[in-house]
Amino acid sequence: MIGVVATLKVQPDKASDFEKVFLDLAAKVKANESGCLMYQLTKSKTEAGVYKVLELYASTDALKAHGGTDYFKAAGAAMGPFMAGAPVIEYLDAVE
Repeated sequence: MIGVVATLKVQPDKASDFEKVFLDLAAKVKANESGCLMYQLTKSKTEAGVYKVLELYASTDALKAHGGTDYFKAAGAAMGPFMAGAPVIEYLDAVE
């Protein structure tokens, strides 16, 4: 399994717009990607505008497939205007 933590910084006044786009993306991921075991948006309690996406994939292929979907690419473009910086992506190996 491959874990991913994506840290996203969003302009505070654009948070609701960002959440709407992201939740639509998350619904598509959950409906179409059986190799994605978890795809959860979370919001920091201590830093305004900071979100973390907790992701878990069954395999490297599942992670690659996720990034290649048209809806992922479209959501990235739609979220761009709401961002306050580049995403920071951390990849993790599952300990089993």
